[in-house]
Amino acid sequence: MKRLDLIISERELDTIISALEKAEVPGYTITKHATGRGPQTIVSEDMELTGLGANAHVIVFCEENILEKVKSNLGSTLSYYGGVAYVSDATEL
Repeated sequence: MKRLDLIISERELDTIISALEKAEVPGYTITKHATGRGPQTIVSEDMELTGLGANAHVIVFCEENILEKVKSNLGSTLSYYGGVAYVSDATEL
């Protein structure tokens, strides 16, 4: 089992969800208004008020064969809009 973590702009959430559903992921979790600090910028709740938007954290658990479809569907979207995606191993308790 794999875990995919995506940090993306909330403005692009519909595009990301469409790509995930096209890849037939079994499900996902979305946390809106994600804040934090990256290597180059800080994302704060104040950014939402300025119109720059906030980030969302999307978590997907799926088998590796599904993950390959997700990579194919998300690659161009992340390149165009930005955001980060990380994959790790996951073990159910």
